[in-house]
Amino acid sequence: MELLLEIGTEEIPYSFIIKALDDLNSIAGKKLSSYRLSFKEVNTFGTPRRLSLCVKGLTDRQDDEFVKTLGPPKKVAFDSAGNPTGAAIGFARKQGVDVEELKVEKTDKGEYLCVEKETKGKNTKDVMPQILHEIMATLTFPKSMRWGDYDISFARPIHWILALLDGGVVPFSYGSIKSGLYTRGHPFLSNIPIKVNSLSDYRQGLKDSYVIVDPEKREEIIRRDIEKASSEVGGKVLEDDALLREVTYLVEYPVVLRGSFPEKFLALPKEALVHTMRSHQRYFSITDDSGKLMPYFITVANTSGRDPKTIIGGNERVIRARLEDARFFFEEDRKVPLEKRVEGLKEVVFQAKLGTSYEKVKRFRTLARTMASNLCPEKADAVDRVAYLCKGDLLTEMVGEFPALQGIIGSEYARLEGEPPEVAKGILEHYMPRNADDCLPEGIIGTIVSIADKLDTINGCFSVGLIPTGAADPYALRRQAIGIINMIIGKGLDVSLDKLIDEGLELLKDKWTKDKEAIKNEIKEFFRLRLYNRLTSSGLSHDVVEAVLSSDWTQIADAVKRIDALESFKGSPNYRPLGLTIKRVMNISKDGDTERLSPDLFHDEAEKALYDFHMDSKKTINGLLEDGLYTDALTQMTKYIKPVDRFFDKVMVMVEDKGLRDNRLSLLSHINSLFLRICDFKKLVVE
Repeated sequence: MELLLEIGTEEIPYSFIIKALDDLNSIAGKKLSSYRLSFKEVNTFGTPRRLSLCVKGLTDRQDDEFVKTLGPPKKVAFDSAGNPTGAAIGFARKQGVDVEELKVEKTDKGEYLCVEKETKGKNTKDVMPQILHEIMATLTFPKSMRWGDYDISFARPIHWILALLDGGVVPFSYGSIKSGLYTRGHPFLSNIPIKVNSLSDYRQGLKDSYVIVDPEKREEIIRRDIEKASSEVGGKVLEDDALLREVTYLVEYPVVLRGSFPEKFLALPKEALVHTMRSHQRYFSITDDSGKLMPYFITVANTSGRDPKTIIGGNERVIRARLEDARFFFEEDRKVPLEKRVEGLKEVVFQAKLGTSYEKVKRFRTLARTMASNLCPEKADAVDRVAYLCKGDLLTEMVGEFPALQGIIGSEYARLEGEPPEVAKGILEHYMPRNADDCLPEGIIGTIVSIADKLDTINGCFSVGLIPTGAADPYALRRQAIGIINMIIGKGLDVSLDKLIDEGLELLKDKWTKDKEAIKNEIKEFFRLRLYNRLTSSGLSHDVVEAVLSSDWTQIADAVKRIDALESFKGSPNYRPLGLTIKRVMNISKDGDTERLSPDLFHDEAEKALYDFHMDSKKTINGLLEDGLYTDALTQMTKYIKPVDRFFDKVMVMVEDKGLRDNRLSLLSHINSLFLRICDFKKLVVE
C-alpha cells in the first residue's frame, strides 16, 4: 500500500522546514512500527507551504501480536495435591481465562504461571486516521502558532490536509481542517485545488501547477541554472552552499534571473559587496576566473512572471540602493584610521560588571603578548599590533550595518591603511573559530589573539559570577571554550591552560567576586568537561580520557598525546597486567609521603630490589616522558610489573612499625608519582 500525507500551511520559515521534514520522517517510521505496521521506505518532501510524507510498501493490516504475561510461581499457585490456590485462580480471573488455560513457563528464577494471548491485527485503513493525527500532533517547531479557538498548534496555520491510502481518503480532522484528496498549486500562478490519486499523480499535478515539491529537485534546478546564468557572462558562481540551501526552501517554483550593478561598486571590499547582496537580498555573487567579483548578481524568484526584465529591473534598483549605502559607509569609515577608533572603545561597554571594550582589549593584549613571547617571540610585535587593532572595526559604519563583517572589514581597512599583511590577516582570523564547524585560524598570530580574547571573556564572566547554567549561556562561553580547545589541539600548541587562566585572572583581580583559586578551579573544570566531551564524542574510550584528565591535563595537546598512546597501548598483552599492578600501587600509596623515603630502612630483599629498579628506571622513563614519547614510556613501564608484584607478595606494607610502614608507602608514592605523569590508572577499566 502507498500512504501520502500533505500538510498545507501558510508560509513556514525556511529554517524550520529542514528539521521538520527530518522529524516527520522519523516520527512516521516510529509511529507505524509502534502500530505493528511494516513498510519498505519513508520519504518526505517540502516547500514553504507544505510538508509531505510518502510511505511505500505499507502492509494492509497490522501484524498479529502475541503477548505473554507471567503470573505467580508454580509452587505458590498449586498446593501439594496439585490443586490451584487462590493465587492461580486470581491470576486467571485477572487475565480473563480459565485456570485450565494457564501454562507453566521455565525462567532463570524458576517455574512461573503464564498466559499467552494473541491480538489479531486490524486493517491498516482502520488505524491510519489515528496514526496520522498522532504524527501531526507530535511534530514540534522552534516557535509554534495557535489560531482560532482550537487546542492545536503548528509552525503556521494549516489550510488543508491531503491524506490518501492507496488512492482513498484517510478520514480524520486536525483542528477545523478535515482531510481530503486535494492539494493546491502555486499561490500566485495556479492556486487552485488539484485532485490526487497517487504519489506520481501528486508530483505531476503539482509540477503542472508550478510547484516542485521535492527539495532535491529544486536545488538541482537552482544549481544548474545559476551556473548557466554565470557562465553566460564569462564568470562562475561564488560558492555558497548555505545560501543555496536557504533559497531552495524559500521557493516552490525556482526561476533563476541574472541582474547587474554599476562597476563603480567593485571598489568596495569584496566581502562587503558579497555580504550586502547575500544578507539583504539573498543574491548569489559572480566572480571571474581569478576570483574577483564581477558586476552581476543572481536571484532566485518564486514565480515565472511574463516579463523577467521587470523582475530583474526591480532587483537592480533595490541592490543599487543597498550598494550606495554600503559605499557611503565605506567612504565614511575610511576617514578615520582603525588605530584612532580603538580609543573610542573606552565609550563602549563590553559588560556592565567587566567594564568597557577598551579594558577588555588591554587585558587580552597583555595575555596575547605573554603567549607570543613563549610560542613565537619573533612574532610578538605583530601579535601585539593585532590585539590592539582587532576590535577597532566595532565602531565602523560597516560593522554597525553588517555585524557579521566583524574582523572581515577590520582586516580590509588594516590592509588599505598599510598595515603588514600578517597583521591584516591576524585581525581577520582572531574571531575564528566562530563555532564548532568553523575553520581554525591559519596563522599563529590570529590563533594567539583568538585564544587570548576568548579566554578573557571566559575568565571575566566566571570572575563576576556569570557562569552558564543548563541551556542558558548568553555569552557563548561553551562555544568559546571549545574554540580554544580546538585551536590548542589543532595547532599542537605547547601551552599550559592552567598558567593562561592564572595570568588572565590576575588581569581581572579588581573584578573578582570570590577567592581567585575558587574561580580558577571552576574555570578549569568548565574546560575539562568541554575537553572530555570533545574527545569522547570523537570515539576515544571514556575510561582512557577520564584517566588522563584525572591527572595533570592542562597541557591539552600533551594530554591528547597521552590519550592516543594509551589507546594504542590497549592492544598490548601487557595493558591489563600493568593496569592491575599500578592500580594496586595507587590505591595503597595515597597516604604516602615522597619526602620520607630512606633506603637505609629497607629490610626485605623485595623492597630493596624494587627501590633499586625504580631508581634505575625512572631516569629512562622521565626522559621519554619529557620528549613526549608516551608509547615508549608505557613499554618501559611494563617492566615494573614483576618487581612490584613480587614486592606485594613478599612485603607487608601496613606493618605496626610506623617508620617501616611510612618508608614503604613512600616508595610506592614515588612510583605512583611517575605513573601519574601518564594518567590516573585507577580510572582505567582493565578487569
